[in-house]
Amino acid sequence: MSIEKGGYMVLAETIPDPMISSQDSQNALVEIKDLNVTLYRGNKSLYALRGVNLEVNSGEILGLVGESGSGKSILGLSMLGLLPTKPKPIISGQVVISGMNLVSASPQQLRLLRKQELGAVFQDPMSSLNPTMKIGAQVVEAAGSKKEALALLEAVGFPNAQGRFGAFPHELSGGLRQRVMIAMAIAKNPKLVIADEPTTALDVTVQSQILSLLRSLCNDLGTSFVFVTHDLGVAAQISDRIAVMYGGQIVEVGSSNKVLQNPSHPYTYGLLQSRLTLESDKSNMLPTLIGEAPDPYTQDKKCHFYSRCKIHQQSCLSFELNLIEISSDHLSACKFPDQMEVLSSFSKTSFENLSSTSTLEESFGNNATAVKVENLSKSFIVKKGLKRQKIKAITELNLAIAEGESVAIVGESGCGKSSLLRIIAGLSKPDNGSVQLGGKRSPQMVFQDAGASLTPWLTVEELILERIATAGIKKSKRSKILEAALQRVGLPVEVSFIKPPQLSGGQRQRVALARATAIVPEILLCDEPTSALDVSLAANVLNLISKLRSELGMAVLFVTHDLAVARVVADRIAVMYSGQIVELGPANQIVSNPMHPYTKKLFDSVPGPGKINEEKEFSLPDFTNSRSDLLGCPFYTRCKFGTHLCNENFPPSIEKVSQIGIHSVRCFNPLGYGDQ
Repeated sequence: MSIEKGGYMVLAETIPDPMISSQDSQNALVEIKDLNVTLYRGNKSLYALRGVNLEVNSGEILGLVGESGSGKSILGLSMLGLLPTKPKPIISGQVVISGMNLVSASPQQLRLLRKQELGAVFQDPMSSLNPTMKIGAQVVEAAGSKKEALALLEAVGFPNAQGRFGAFPHELSGGLRQRVMIAMAIAKNPKLVIADEPTTALDVTVQSQILSLLRSLCNDLGTSFVFVTHDLGVAAQISDRIAVMYGGQIVEVGSSNKVLQNPSHPYTYGLLQSRLTLESDKSNMLPTLIGEAPDPYTQDKKCHFYSRCKIHQQSCLSFELNLIEISSDHLSACKFPDQMEVLSSFSKTSFENLSSTSTLEESFGNNATAVKVENLSKSFIVKKGLKRQKIKAITELNLAIAEGESVAIVGESGCGKSSLLRIIAGLSKPDNGSVQLGGKRSPQMVFQDAGASLTPWLTVEELILERIATAGIKKSKRSKILEAALQRVGLPVEVSFIKPPQLSGGQRQRVALARATAIVPEILLCDEPTSALDVSLAANVLNLISKLRSELGMAVLFVTHDLAVARVVADRIAVMYSGQIVELGPANQIVSNPMHPYTKKLFDSVPGPGKINEEKEFSLPDFTNSRSDLLGCPFYTRCKFGTHLCNENFPPSIEKVSQIGIHSVRCFNPLGYGDQ
């Protein structure tokens, strides 16, 4: 029997007493016992959490990892007492924080607990902050006074807190908005903060600063954090322990070192193998998890990874899912935790077997040009109060991409990456300079959010036929081209009659690729198409892009802030800063021997175990200056190696020629220059 309480339908056995004396674990701040959460989608029951058991210790950071739909965010909301109330979910089990069971607590008790002991930082600070209120006023609401608000902003490394106290959220960068959210979250010195994907959309340098900030807050204030993420590199850097979720269940939990170095569940092993690193093998297809996520409408608690597992046995179907102790502080829900080494024996597919097209950097030197950008400049006029300011997005940029070549552009937000793609695609006009296409086929773009870029009321068939029709193809031939486009991206023809909102995130991105390549473009322009995807799903999309490039012979220009992705997907990497390319060269050379201090800074910021960023404040370039106003290197104010020469003169381009290509850098004293 269930009873309505606090907006939820709670099973009766959990009702009697919200105050519970914790005896099981002396150091546990949070104790979750057999937590089940059932949501409703239409007339169907969606089993979001199925018998979750987990502890969060005082003063620790627990990383919560898993694919989208695994239940991470629902578990985080359960610890905040913020589960959706319409339609009312059914909840059973216990979520005990500071001796109070949130499942059976009254709304008044929940509000008091959240006010005094809980905090939250969500993925998108822009949607979490009030856009009509100045950030200072919002922090004051949480802190109680302006003095305390300023102290909080300074504590989280917010530069010039006094001067920016009256700024609106839209006037701040993503990293600064996230610092405002963190300041509000720690205003009352909470015992627990739930951080749900707080660094997913941030640049690698800003992400590194946020991670170090959260670690220092944990150490200085004794605050516990539950850090929800799908990035295992981020989890490795910041977490004391890691819990792996799959199908609404905890399938593995333990200290970070044990889970990452000795995974004891095939799902964890698969996530680790799918994760890209700067050492990932470029010559092979990226490892991915086979199969689909489990059906959330199925209630049983068996091992839902069975159909995707390469070491499963028939007995797994009758195995009741429970966490089994593997070693001290390491639990796994696998019946065969000692057989993970078997998984490493499965062969990988080489890209060379997919097509005769070579991916070696030197093979493009004699190819015709797919696109050539010369002396490109682009600026924007933005309002700031009553004033208008000129933002220089791109300055005198030159870049040539050969037919069939893949080039990745990396750099921080605001450096001009997306503006360059939009100009090449013809979606924006430059102020000066030119874009020359080598052929007659138009460029095509694939965006970060496929759901937002695909018209939701059109079917997949209508979306792709719309693209085919613009190329002047006769109606009698369009259906065959449609089927071929879907087949290339691994989608069945039946998908044609479905609308984008009914598809998964990975399927939508495949539809976007099918639409862009139905008529082969001169160059495929990819703007962060994998940044919001799970590691395995991202690997699938990257494999698909490489496959399409190989089969169709098209060039690819790939914008990303993930340096590991750039290395894997590209023949050459271009590093942008303040609207200019400051370093350009073969991908492996850029990774192994970065010559510009900015490039080195980007690689040093890549998340990993034990990394600590000592930089407490942002020192970002001033994009409001025009090129003629810049006397010296725009990176001078952030460079540890800058001299008076750098401050007074703009550096020329220096080239280093090797057997695999030209490595150029704009720097007076490039790192490693002259090394053989």
